[in-house]
Amino acid sequence: MTRYRRRGPAVTVLALLGVLCALLAGAGQAQATGYRYWSFWDRDGSAWAYASQGPSTARPSDGDVQGFRFSVSEDSQDSAKPRGAASFDSICAATPARGGEKRVALVIDFGTAQDAPYGETPPKPRTACARVADDATSAEALAAVAKPLRYNNQALLCSIAGYPKTGCGEQVSSSKGTESTGTESKDTGSRDTGKDSAAASDDGGPSVGLIAGGAVVVVLGAAAVWQARRRRG
Repeated sequence: MTRYRRRGPAVTVLALLGVLCALLAGAGQAQATGYRYWSFWDRDGSAWAYASQGPSTARPSDGDVQGFRFSVSEDSQDSAKPRGAASFDSICAATPARGGEKRVALVIDFGTAQDAPYGETPPKPRTACARVADDATSAEALAAVAKPLRYNNQALLCSIAGYPKTGCGEQVSSSKGTESTGTESKDTGSRDTGKDSAAASDDGGPSVGLIAGGAVVVVLGAAAVWQARRRRG
């Protein structure tokens, strides 16, 4: 006759800890956040590289290609790159060189509908050849071909060619695409979430801390029940 061994508390606890890990993983995904902003890029050969300076301080050379992309991302490591053709020869083919001036090819990608602020539709990506003074910055080159531009009080580029109409580097929920109250300046790295994550999540649901605490209570309670039954048996 086959005998069945009772499961000890260690087995029970391990099983429930597996459930706890699953809950924490799901909660972490729900809490994922990003920031909606314009990123700035330099064309390095055949690839895009995240710019090491902001457009207000960078001074491109004649023949350079630079890009701007509007998207939601957590940081520069996962930021979306500009799309479309990025050849200086093709973008500036109809713009002849002039003495004392330089030509900068710009790729302006307004992003996707998924990344757009609520109620706004992103324009189609476009290119432009800015012919500006030799000492002009990237911001001045952009202003020559894509007005109006909008900046916040920390000199963060908020809008190109009037898009988006409102908002500037606002924090959003990556999983749901909804806006939060937090903001971040990509130039300074300052962040102000304005929320107490220990009490509730940004979308009104339970926080990771509450879920973890509840799961631990379940594990301890189950172990106590098993121990009591064993003693009675």
